[in-house]
Amino acid sequence: MKQNDLKVSENVLVLGAGQLGAAILDALLPAVARLKGHVSVIVSPGSWDEQGKLRSSNHQRLADNGAEFIATDISAGTVESLAACFKAFDTVINCMGFVAGAGTQIKITRAVLEAGVKRYFPWQFGVNYDVVGKGSGQPVWDEQYDVRTLLRQQQATEWVIVSTGMFTSFLFEPAFNVVNLAEKTIHALGGWETQVTVTSPDDIGRLTTAIYLHQPRIANEVVFVAGETTSYGKLAETVERVTQQSFTRSVYSLPALRDALRLNPDDQMVRYRLVFAQGDGMWWPMNETYNAQNHWPTQNIASWLKAFL
Repeated sequence: MKQNDLKVSENVLVLGAGQLGAAILDALLPAVARLKGHVSVIVSPGSWDEQGKLRSSNHQRLADNGAEFIATDISAGTVESLAACFKAFDTVINCMGFVAGAGTQIKITRAVLEAGVKRYFPWQFGVNYDVVGKGSGQPVWDEQYDVRTLLRQQQATEWVIVSTGMFTSFLFEPAFNVVNLAEKTIHALGGWETQVTVTSPDDIGRLTTAIYLHQPRIANEVVFVAGETTSYGKLAETVERVTQQSFTRSVYSLPALRDALRLNPDDQMVRYRLVFAQGDGMWWPMNETYNAQNHWPTQNIASWLKAFL
């Protein structure tokens, strides 16, 4: 255990055990167990079969490692019902993402504050919403900005925002169509000089746990982490070097993306391309990250891609 580790046992609640929730739990469970604390996880009631067994083998693995799974429908819950559920916990780490629908992140945050939870890690594992502001073209990001405003307007609950940039894997998501390995194409968002910060979920899990444990205690801060900050031009070079193949390169320009969104206003991938193409708030220097300043190694794009291939 590092000297800067937390020394107090706590009841910790993690909301969601999907890709990011599972990565955080993998790092968090042994750390909290060493401190004689306890970790619970909220997942949807549909996560159990008729015999009362967890359907997901990954959920069962986490349960075998000490996580207590709780059935709660977050999207159907009210602020009051969720607050009653959160009251028993010292720290809440929100890994619910956007799948529960618009308004859910504000509702969860209000419930955390009403419950009097001591410390809250909101679902802000993404870009720098302070820089992005409102009106980016991505409505769920407007809500993220409102969550920050709500947290900053109060003093009773400490909050820690972990800014991670894009999940590394999302660069290679075929529907996003930035790097399409099957088609051997690479699209720059905005231009080849536009920058983006990416972090893998495994690194986010390790770093969020380290930030949770860090002494002196981190409170009421935005903490930046990163696997790599790169330009789309350098990304193209990395992909061609690792795959040892040539890719066709083209640019999704801002005017073209705005036109595409006008024609397809409900297309989420067009929305994501447009906001990332704007550049501001989508990246930060590696030397300003928690991992660089505390000597935590992280996985860059080349090593992620080698492992993926």
